[in-house]
Amino acid sequence: MREIFIRNEDGNQVSIEVDLNAYAYSNKYGWLLSVFIKFDALDESAEGFEEFLDVKESLIITLEHEDKAKYVGSRVVDGWSELYFYAADSKGLDAAVANMLKPAHYIYESNVVRDTKWDFHYKNLAPNDLELCHIESEKIIFLLKEEGDNLEIPRAVEHYVSFTTPTQKNKFIDSLQLEGFSFKDEISSDEFENGIALVKTHAVTTEEVKKVVNELFEAIKKEQGYYEGWSTLLAQEENV
Repeated sequence: MREIFIRNEDGNQVSIEVDLNAYAYSNKYGWLLSVFIKFDALDESAEGFEEFLDVKESLIITLEHEDKAKYVGSRVVDGWSELYFYAADSKGLDAAVANMLKPAHYIYESNVVRDTKWDFHYKNLAPNDLELCHIESEKIIFLLKEEGDNLEIPRAVEHYVSFTTPTQKNKFIDSLQLEGFSFKDEISSDEFENGIALVKTHAVTTEEVKKVVNELFEAIKKEQGYYEGWSTLLAQEENV
């Protein structure tokens, strides 16, 4: 399952695509293949964009043939598309890349290094807990868009958090000072026993949701809590 998210690295916005199931293959593949292609995959209007996507997918299929390698993700940085694979061994990888990219006349570089612990994947591709929250947020926002919702309209949004112990939960509720948030209810389920629902009125654009989630995430972590996501109604439904 591929997911895309944005990470800020030293003031630069980096678009990352990652296969969240990739680590399941870590015991089998210990060689990291990096393929840097001079093409800005963020610019969908760029000449040759569709052709690049075709070449990218063809390269992935070629390298994954007979389980030789596993595509784990990509990064788009400064006009370069960086593709990453983990392979069972290093033999033939550079040649396979050359066979695909040279005929397409791309400027590219490829490199193979040993990485049995998947250190590169952890540091540069795998999303952290907050980034995972933003990935899930984008899925909700996409569904709202599909329903024709106006994301700019503020509405009541429920945010769910949980804690390991009742003491942590109660301490967080008693000290709740986040602007605009109010306590709604306690939640108990198989997934988390010490959960609560908070409500805040805000728009559900990507920018606004990210801002709200960042603020709440930081406050929760101080009490060793966990952010569990959010939900809302369509703006027109809420106003009925």
